[in-house]
Amino acid sequence: MEMETHTQRIIELARQNGMLRPSDLDAIGAPRVALTRMAANGLLRKIGRGIYHLPDIPPDEHESLLIIAKKVPQAVFCLLSALQFHQLTTQLPRRVWIAMPRGSHTPRIDYPPLKMVQFNMESYTAGIETRDCGKVTIRVYSVAKTVVDCFKHRNMIGLDVALEALRDARASGQANMDELWRLAKICRVANVMRPYLESIQ
Repeated sequence: MEMETHTQRIIELARQNGMLRPSDLDAIGAPRVALTRMAANGLLRKIGRGIYHLPDIPPDEHESLLIIAKKVPQAVFCLLSALQFHQLTTQLPRRVWIAMPRGSHTPRIDYPPLKMVQFNMESYTAGIETRDCGKVTIRVYSVAKTVVDCFKHRNMIGLDVALEALRDARASGQANMDELWRLAKICRVANVMRPYLESIQ
């Protein structure tokens, strides 16, 4: 009887939160092992290590981002993952790209594959947007900050990717010149971007 009560509470919690981690069960006094039992019985769906949601929720196109957002709340999606989120690239990144403050340890996550980039605090905090995806809030850099980051890390992702992002962001009206210049100065990449920005004004 008690297990049935736990099951009902867990289902209700999953409806409220969108996703569940074992630690979420502490708030309702349910044993963590209940998650694996419920998944085995088809009452929950396991979508990553230690991440579950209700089986009737259709897969989200940003599911890998949601898993990371749930596990690493301070992560900000950046570079290729931010480009994909803002629909500024046709590439499908093989890893989820996150920004963390300098000195952070890489989160120990088996799935999805992760690529962490460390930013100084001023660059890390600039241009963060919060977006609600279902019932999970994610943090992602704005279009302008993402474009600037692509130039900053052009050796990692390729100058061609940065140029494509700049062209697409300007053509779609998602990034204005003032904001690009402001963020380029914060990220200390204004001199690198100057000829490209001047050529599209």
